Amino acid sequence: MFSQLRLNQKDLHLHRTPVQVTTERTESTENVFKKISVNSVVSVVRFLTLFLVFGLSACASSPTPGTVTPQLPTSTPTPPTATPPPSAAIVNGEYVTIAEFQAELARYQSAQTALGITVSDEEASKIVLEDLIAQFLLAQAAREANFNLTEADLKSRLDALAESVGGTEALSAWQSAHGYDDASFRIALKRSAEAAWMRDKIIAGVPATAEQIHVRQILTYNEEKARAALEQLNGGADFDELAALYDPITRGELGWVPRGYLLDAKADEAVFALQAGMYSEVIATDAGFHIFKALERADHLLTPDALLTVQELALQKWVADQRAKSDIVLAP
Repeated sequence: MFSQLRLNQKDLHLHRTPVQVTTERTESTENVFKKISVNSVVSVVRFLTLFLVFGLSACASSPTPGTVTPQLPTSTPTPPTATPPPSAAIVNGEYVTIAEFQAELARYQSAQTALGITVSDEEASKIVLEDLIAQFLLAQAAREANFNLTEADLKSRLDALAESVGGTEALSAWQSAHGYDDASFRIALKRSAEAAWMRDKIIAGVPATAEQIHVRQILTYNEEKARAALEQLNGGADFDELAALYDPITRGELGWVPRGYLLDAKADEAVFALQAGMYSEVIATDAGFHIFKALERADHLLTPDALLTVQELALQKWVADQRAKSDIVLAP
């Protein structure tokens, strides 16, 4: 579930909330540690030492003229490779370490508990891992688009965060309480800022207008009444009068809605199958039983709430498309 990439989040969450699709995330926390093993370092030192010893020996004992020195076959030494850290996933060559994943999972579960929300371990693990993968993809795309967060920029963000929470000591205390040290927090903040920049670039491309339908509905809470209303409509009853009968306050008015705005996919599909003046069959959703009528259909300015929904959908689609063409390996 794409969740933690929410459109209203700041550079780094101080608390996690359930995903509306991450997106909000966007921005999650933690770093990827790429450590070269001690054995690899020792191998490098050992190679250099042998090179110097044999090189100096060759200089000290130069062959005498006329003496043919046998040539030993040579080979190019293989450079040592970094030891991959234990990882929950690898995203285009970048490691989501087990340590990072577990720390983020603990923060997420703690936040849900504080909110009184029960999430199973399996569901929480899936949410957090998907969120981290999405953030890695966004951050990678930001760097590919030449976004560069300098050390000065990073320090400025850290200073602003410290000021917002009451000073450097308060920020350090928060870091410690949430499983960060200074290094991991800096890396997390940098990646979060990269992901946020890319997120904003994606949603900035969403137009302020879209094809929409001006919708009114008849809503009942049992199917029998909905079927009776449909029969009345088919018999020539006025839609607006029936809508007002079932809901005297709103009179069934839903306003202008873009694709994807209605919470139920069946309702969204039924509405956008209508032309102006048409009404639907009875559509069952978790909210009840609906009969929708399209009053108008045209390109129309998005309301702030509808714009946020369309931006969220655009972000979800971008992450899904990016993930489909990326090299992502999940731990077994």
